[in-house]
Amino acid sequence: MNSYQFNCSKCGSCCRNLNLNELYAEFDRGDGICKHFDETKNLCEIYSTRPDICNVMKMYEIHFKQFYSLKEYIDMNESSCKKLRRITIKK
Repeated sequence: MNSYQFNCSKCGSCCRNLNLNELYAEFDRGDGICKHFDETKNLCEIYSTRPDICNVMKMYEIHFKQFYSLKEYIDMNESSCKKLRRITIKK
């Protein structure tokens, strides 16, 4: 059994930078921030029912399992998160 799991830090950086990826356009409220993101709580308002595209582990199972090992996929996502946090801090 694999013990790799994506551990979200709940920093909100991915929800604040939707304009960096056109795949998230339908969720962008017009300023790059997700329409479901509560900025005061720094949390997703629909987290328990969020779309698959917002769920790292579901996306792995649905789209990326055939291309990457789980470790590779988690490592790529963690790297992306670090980059997004740096972008968000600069704003």
